[in-house]
Amino acid sequence: MLSDIEIAQQADMHKITQIAAQLGIQPDELEPYGQYKAKLSDALEKRVAQNPAGKLILVTAINPTPAGEGKTTTTVGLGQAMAKIGRNAIIALREPSLGPVFGVKGGAAGGGYSQVIPMEDINLHFTGDIHAITAANNLLCAMIDNHIQQGNALDIDTRRITFKRCLDMNDRALRNLVVGMGGPANGVPREDHFMITVASEVMAILCLATDITDLKTRLGKIIIGYSRSGKILYASDLQAQGAMAALLKDALKPNLVQTLENTPCLIHGGPFANIAHGCNSVRATRLALKLADYVITEAGFGSDLGAEKFMDIKCRYAGLTPNAIVLVATIRALKYNGGIPKDKCSEPNVDAMQAGMVNLEAHIENLQKFGVPIVVAINRFAADTDEEIAALEQFCKAKGADFALSEVFAKGGEGGRDLAQKVVAATEKPGSFHYLYDLDKPVKEKIETITTKIYGAAKVAYSADAEAAIKEIEAAGSGNLPVCIAKTQYSLSDDPNKLGRPTGFTVSAAVVRLLNGAGFIVVETGAIMTMPGLPAKPAACQIDIDADGNISGLF
Repeated sequence: MLSDIEIAQQADMHKITQIAAQLGIQPDELEPYGQYKAKLSDALEKRVAQNPAGKLILVTAINPTPAGEGKTTTTVGLGQAMAKIGRNAIIALREPSLGPVFGVKGGAAGGGYSQVIPMEDINLHFTGDIHAITAANNLLCAMIDNHIQQGNALDIDTRRITFKRCLDMNDRALRNLVVGMGGPANGVPREDHFMITVASEVMAILCLATDITDLKTRLGKIIIGYSRSGKILYASDLQAQGAMAALLKDALKPNLVQTLENTPCLIHGGPFANIAHGCNSVRATRLALKLADYVITEAGFGSDLGAEKFMDIKCRYAGLTPNAIVLVATIRALKYNGGIPKDKCSEPNVDAMQAGMVNLEAHIENLQKFGVPIVVAINRFAADTDEEIAALEQFCKAKGADFALSEVFAKGGEGGRDLAQKVVAATEKPGSFHYLYDLDKPVKEKIETITTKIYGAAKVAYSADAEAAIKEIEAAGSGNLPVCIAKTQYSLSDDPNKLGRPTGFTVSAAVVRLLNGAGFIVVETGAIMTMPGLPAKPAACQIDIDADGNISGLF
């Protein structure tokens, strides 16, 4: 089979004006970036505001494994399959980060015959949104250090500056460093830190903001640190929010692209789910709901991370109600969770698969807590046996979840017909969507609700710093915000080595941070890193470009 990039480069792309026309978008409501991608104007959003909303479908997955689950591939393939069965659908995805693209995970544009294109553009610079977020973030950092250099009228305590610089690249050398070491003219020396852009508060703000006014207000609420007397200081104290919003003016607009089968797709925003809230932008999702009868979106990593945050943070702030959830799994990933090494997961083994189904079981039960109908989508591989499939189908039905095989990687939309039909049927079922916790509960109670009810933990151990931060947050009157837990994606626990469905474990809450502008409280658990590093052999080593500008090695 051809590689993903070879398939993408052979695609019959339609001009972006044609894709827009499928959705009733007028040419003057597009802001083209070349022939095959465009931003959607504010005028479009206003024009369709009174349109009836379509149905919202969330795609999530079991915990990711080295075998790969194909969540984005399923999302894209389902969108294509909807067209095959005569349904008007649009896909809404996150933008890929350069960190994983050049690191080890890869991009986020699907795979095989279920991809969004132009895949090289989407996985690299795209329309510059993430670069704009980096610039806005680092403008605030520059203004902080300049304020200190110019006399420090706010009396900023250089030991308690909480806002970090960012870069959209895996660069472990930037995790901890000292800046301002060039003498009196070049800044006051202090300890500083970088995080990857997609984990930054500015990224979260862009994805949760409803319009430019809301964006600017949220940016002004960013906590930059504390004065030496202990007063909380905000970006608005530096009058930074206006310039930051100006840098983000175009980045706030959703991007329109297409799939290999010319299904429309909005790609906008890209917060990580293991560190941030893991969902595409509120603006893109809301707009998509006004443009099509069905909107298929995804949340990052497993349902314990992305789906929980989608429900409790994004849906809560945006007033969204999902009509159905698709839970993606693979038979080989279930075998891996059952204790089989990666290189043996393609061998028939019903017993191992059944042992690993406890992980799938946990995700089904977790999603049922939100009151939304569930369809389990098995991303099928050639090595999957009829016996394994039958056992898995029986298990899903016994758990109260519908079941469908998906072959969208190899067959595109045609391979997702059954899945599409079952998802449409699921959206017709009555739901009783609700959040996992109430916002007025104490911060610790919200943390422990997520860790015990979703992860399966027995308790939470708080560091002294985390305890102090929670008290400070509640004393400041910000304890009524949702919680965003940062943890490993590879396990339901905060230990990546605990596969299957671990129980009786303790979650370690090491750091608690208030993202005041984004509007949630981050809890860093285990050994989570906000600035990843590159592997021993980065994917970047395989990427090249020829004399004619053709890129190779990009998956």
